[in-house]
Amino acid sequence: MTPPRSRGPAGSGSDRAGGGRGRPGGQGSGRPGGSQGHGGRSAGRTGGPRGGGPTASEGGRPERPQRGSSGTTKKSQPTRVPRERATPEVDVHDPDGIRLQKLLAAAGVGSRRVCENLISDGRVEVDGHVVTELGVRIRPDQTVHVDGVKVQLDETRVYFAFNKPLNVVTTMNDELGRVSIGDYVGDRHERLFHVGRLDADTEGLLILTNDGELAHRLQHPQYGVLKTYLAQIRGPVPRDIGKQLREGVQLEDGPASVDSFRVVDSQPGKALVEVILHEGRKHIVRRLLDAVGHPVLSLVRVQVGPISLGDTKPGKMRKLTKEEVGRLYTAAGM
Repeated sequence: MTPPRSRGPAGSGSDRAGGGRGRPGGQGSGRPGGSQGHGGRSAGRTGGPRGGGPTASEGGRPERPQRGSSGTTKKSQPTRVPRERATPEVDVHDPDGIRLQKLLAAAGVGSRRVCENLISDGRVEVDGHVVTELGVRIRPDQTVHVDGVKVQLDETRVYFAFNKPLNVVTTMNDELGRVSIGDYVGDRHERLFHVGRLDADTEGLLILTNDGELAHRLQHPQYGVLKTYLAQIRGPVPRDIGKQLREGVQLEDGPASVDSFRVVDSQPGKALVEVILHEGRKHIVRRLLDAVGHPVLSLVRVQVGPISLGDTKPGKMRKLTKEEVGRLYTAAGM
């Protein structure tokens, strides 16, 4: 009969530290990593082949990697936060220029104090760069935006809204002796451009300016500046005409479409419709409406971009305000 195995005193390291009965990694277990004392306790906690802990084949519960991890016990490498590239400072200051707040006040943005506050608040950009110093001097030909709206500092630039009457040709000087826009402009020393053209039998709004870049952008379809027309056509107007015009109509020089169409008023035998488009081809509104079976009886352009004809009488022109010019620049993407 085998005498009973004597137990060590309570609290001895043989049982409690991993060298006791049936504990993997204990004394004499023969498993890699097993050791006496506190080393066995550490190995039992670590688990896996390296630490000598139980594996699935030994009846233990396998240790699973955390969700979203690679399954390793390595500490994750610290992630370096990408450093923002510093925007290079651009000096827009011209020692021979005029103080920025003075130019803004002269351009009608506000009083000198208001313009100084706008600069200090970072709401003014010069050549695409925010300026916050009150001592900055610039030239009038530099590009200035306030709250994203361009401010025209060049006092030689002029902008007018002209209501072209019927039977007036869209030119400043007609070689055939017909009545032209030049007959209404008077003896102005600036060379004015007309933005787009209107047929002799079409009346309405023309923008006149000596700002060639703005004139080009306002009339080029690439920049998408909308023009609004009121046309009187033969009625009644079928419901599907608007859809047909918006989807596009095939003309002799290619397809064309409108941006918007609606019936403003309808009377027996005729109707007043609003046509909005950014196309600039010759006779485009008349050709579109004629293509869908409703020839134009009369046509007037009432708006170009944000500028409306308003109550300007035929043959008269008015100078655009600083706010209107700023909105025109915004519409033209300048």
